[in-house]
Amino acid sequence: MANEFFWYDVMTTDTKAAARFYADVVGWGTQEVGGDMEYTMFTVDGQGVAGLMPIPDEVVQHGGKPAWLGYIHVDDVDEAAEALKREGGTVHREPFTVPDTIRLAVVSDPQGAGFYLAKGLSKEVPEDLPAGTPGTIGWRELYAGDDKAALAFYGKMFGWTETSILPMGEMGDYHLFATGGSDAVGGIMTRPPAIPRSFWGYYFNVPAIDSAAGRVKAGGGAVVMGPQEVPGGQWIIQCTDPQGANFALVAPAR
Repeated sequence: MANEFFWYDVMTTDTKAAARFYADVVGWGTQEVGGDMEYTMFTVDGQGVAGLMPIPDEVVQHGGKPAWLGYIHVDDVDEAAEALKREGGTVHREPFTVPDTIRLAVVSDPQGAGFYLAKGLSKEVPEDLPAGTPGTIGWRELYAGDDKAALAFYGKMFGWTETSILPMGEMGDYHLFATGGSDAVGGIMTRPPAIPRSFWGYYFNVPAIDSAAGRVKAGGGAVVMGPQEVPGGQWIIQCTDPQGANFALVAPAR
């Protein structure tokens, strides 16, 4: 698990509406988590795969919008945060602990794409669900300001490796990367001019893409790209939810 994405959260302005939307679109179950802060866990067959929380007031005050953020597992959050600073990244919130649950820091890479550095504190680690299981995360995608600089940063920080390159014509190259084994788990590309900032996007597995697109629209979201077939025969759409957070869906069938 070290140096891999292992969890995903959406921060939003209307948690109840977002929970209903994603439960319908992705097929997630929802489970309220007790504690000092409002937090909803999205589940697949009772197992947590992602979460939902209110966007903090201070984030809104600084211009933050609803968004999905991924958690990258590290062995030592404090050391990783210092290393990220040395490599030109930014620590937006210094390492802190949610008692008996997780230690984490809110950070961004040198080009501004945000994520968490994190280490779980629970001794109970659930087994990974099989790849492609509906409701699990099927792909991670970085829209970077500079693809080669981003590859170098994540390679130095986490040991990620490029597995192959897919030329995309005028859009440049699409770099597939692995975080441990030989299988690619995501892609990195230089963002087009129409995308104003760097960010990580996440694709959730669903059984079929057309019916999922229909659920997105019926729930008040928008499909901004696709359906599109991608290498390997899968189909994708890129979307925004009703509160404005970007997300994407991937399916083995149209």
